[in-house]
Amino acid sequence: MQHQKVLILDFGGQYNQLIARRVRDLKVYCDLLPCDMTAEEIEKYGPIGIIFTGGPNSVYEAHAPRIERAVLELGIPVLGICYGAQLIAHTLGGSVTRADTSEYGKRTLFIEKDTPMSEGIPQESICWMSHTDFVASLPAGFMTLAKTDSCPVAMYGSQAKRIYGIQFHPEVVHSEYGNKLLENFLYRICGASGDWTMAGFVNEQVEKIRASVGEGKVLCAMSGGVDSAVAATLVHRAVGDRLTCVFVDNGLHRKGEPEQVMKVFKEGLGMNLVKAEAEDLFLGALKGVCDPERKRKIIGELFIRVFEREAKKLGRVDHLVQGTIYPDVIESGKGKSATIKSHHNVGGLPAVMEFQSVVEPLRDLFKDEVRKVGTELGLPDGVVWRQPCPGPALAIRIMGEVTREKLAIVREADAIFREEIEKAGLAREIWQYFAVLTDSKTVGVQGDFRTYENVIALRAVTSVDAMTADWARIPYGVLERVSARITGEVKHANRVVYDITSKPPATIEWE
Repeated sequence: MQHQKVLILDFGGQYNQLIARRVRDLKVYCDLLPCDMTAEEIEKYGPIGIIFTGGPNSVYEAHAPRIERAVLELGIPVLGICYGAQLIAHTLGGSVTRADTSEYGKRTLFIEKDTPMSEGIPQESICWMSHTDFVASLPAGFMTLAKTDSCPVAMYGSQAKRIYGIQFHPEVVHSEYGNKLLENFLYRICGASGDWTMAGFVNEQVEKIRASVGEGKVLCAMSGGVDSAVAATLVHRAVGDRLTCVFVDNGLHRKGEPEQVMKVFKEGLGMNLVKAEAEDLFLGALKGVCDPERKRKIIGELFIRVFEREAKKLGRVDHLVQGTIYPDVIESGKGKSATIKSHHNVGGLPAVMEFQSVVEPLRDLFKDEVRKVGTELGLPDGVVWRQPCPGPALAIRIMGEVTREKLAIVREADAIFREEIEKAGLAREIWQYFAVLTDSKTVGVQGDFRTYENVIALRAVTSVDAMTADWARIPYGVLERVSARITGEVKHANRVVYDITSKPPATIEWE
């Protein structure tokens, strides 16, 4: 089936993928592609609409990214956001000027003209600004559609040309009617029908996988997390017994995970699932290692070696499955975006193993989209809604050296925290929650005796896609129960603290 498509041209903003996320939420398929596409390439791509994203440059700078004027003359509806809005104005003969001061944060948006773009949006609402430059004069044929007290052209457009520009960011949750504005552009301006669904995605991916792997044998690294679980289940639906999954039990998993993985996928779904015992190997290699990046690299390298060893036992394997998802790609460095931290499943395994192809069916999906696919595939809630966990697992939830003793402490504390969150009915409201064993010890009193034991930190965040996150406002009563249970049931823990830092400036994980 050929879907309607929206093309999002990426001009370098760190969170431009959020725009793609919002478009997909509105049941319209989109691709986020480099901004240097030519008019000819865009016409061949065949989008029903084009979105120009934000970016860090100023349009009047010599080396700022540009678009061909011909792109705006294709007759395809265009929406420019922030830098994208300035670029449209600049390209078509308007002017863009640097403001005296940067504008950042919430502003009141005043609608000046009623158009299809403002349908369903009140005359006054809150929008989110983040810019230094602004559109000082509009090109011929365009009019101002909205403003704020400090930005005279917060939204402009031409109904005849079906080209619009907005200075604020509709993709962030701080813009009250940002999603409605995007919906108006997609459905009222571009004529979208909303034909992209997770059910359709599953069917298409199954057919694509069958076509790409043919009669070949397929291998998948099963971590136990939702990403690899959904990827493996998709491939299993496509190729059946020609898929073999390898689960590396490195001793770093959360409580009960190895047992659950074997039960669900080997016994429940009937997959060819091999369990590789490697706890001693991993803990031996991590002895004395405290630096988080060294931990990640050691674990990633050993994972590859164990995986290689198990793969050789299977004989020739033609294709490799990886559960890579879009935030993995972004945080590991995409184009001009910064590398936040290394993800072992982005480009790691293919570099050291020979395969005809690497199958990454989830590479363009966000985490909640992956969960929707998992539900569509019939996976149990315990798998679909399992708490996200990084590849190095508990090794980077232990500050300092990783030992069996420390793993036992953080494993039990984490299990208690997860259990109490689920009991409180908060599991679906909080994006991610886990315990961290800090490298601090404090004095305490337990059973009338002085103790000098470990500090456990609790981390819980709310998010849409893990690219930004806010700390979760867990009720005090729940936190009190978690603290009481951890200090009462977990040996060598006498204090519990709660992390109230958002992302940014922090990351979700501590290491």
